[in-house]
Amino acid sequence: MKFGKVEYPDIIDFSLPEDHKDTVRILNTTAKESLSTYVGCAKWNRQDLKGFYPRGTKDELEYYSRQFNSIELNATFYRIFPEDQFKKWYDKTPEGFKFFPKLVQNISHLKRLNEDVEPYVDEYLSNVIHLKEKLGTIFLQMHGNFAPKNFDRVIRFIEKWPKEIRLAVEFRHTDWFNDLVVADELYSLLESNNISNIITDTAGRRDLLHMRLTNDEAFVRYVGANHETDYTRLDDWVKRLSTWKDQGINQIHFFVHQNLEVESPLLSKYFIKELNAHIGTQLGLPNHLSDDLKLF
Repeated sequence: MKFGKVEYPDIIDFSLPEDHKDTVRILNTTAKESLSTYVGCAKWNRQDLKGFYPRGTKDELEYYSRQFNSIELNATFYRIFPEDQFKKWYDKTPEGFKFFPKLVQNISHLKRLNEDVEPYVDEYLSNVIHLKEKLGTIFLQMHGNFAPKNFDRVIRFIEKWPKEIRLAVEFRHTDWFNDLVVADELYSLLESNNISNIITDTAGRRDLLHMRLTNDEAFVRYVGANHETDYTRLDDWVKRLSTWKDQGINQIHFFVHQNLEVESPLLSKYFIKELNAHIGTQLGLPNHLSDDLKLF
């Protein structure tokens, strides 16, 4: 992922901001369930994850899904896959694995949530539901120039979204978070409709690190910089997620991206090990990656 890439990551202040004042309120008022944690990469493509697959691997998804318990499915952004494709992905993956698919760009970037998106939403959902219990939270990523002037479109889209299907939303225009009036209205809308507010952690866009949860789910899109700071940043996330666990979070969905994706599995494994050690999760570790994990 090139979004938020910077030339000199060592000069960035990567400190996580303090939580928004309403995050603890959300966590303290949600019904408590056993903690569900999913960690993975954004892709399973061999070219992007060069070196991850053992020689002779015939099916990349089948192998990947036995190393990690989830995938942030970005392929669904580019086109609406037929139901048979989702059925094939379902059959290839083990019990307990989950897909977290991105909504197709016709909805977010081309039609930009206008009144014409409904047929695309209907077609997308009628196909993706064939992932059955392996369907995790679907996420909507808006273009960086999609601004609060189109708030009415967001309201209409979210209020029409089927409540039985979990949704998370990522906004990239700074005014969604830095205009306090807009931000409060947005958080209220997401909260009242049980929609997750995606947290994006990338070097060049620290303005998107709002730390405001709107339900019992932390959906984090973490973008490393192929730099030694990637590990200390992940350490900070383990500490924050530990705090949120103590406050009552039910679901952690954390997906690791890199400017050069080849290192994403290594960072993901490191993060899983730290989660297991510090917050008591029991996530499986990829068995093909060396335990000598740090690259820098």
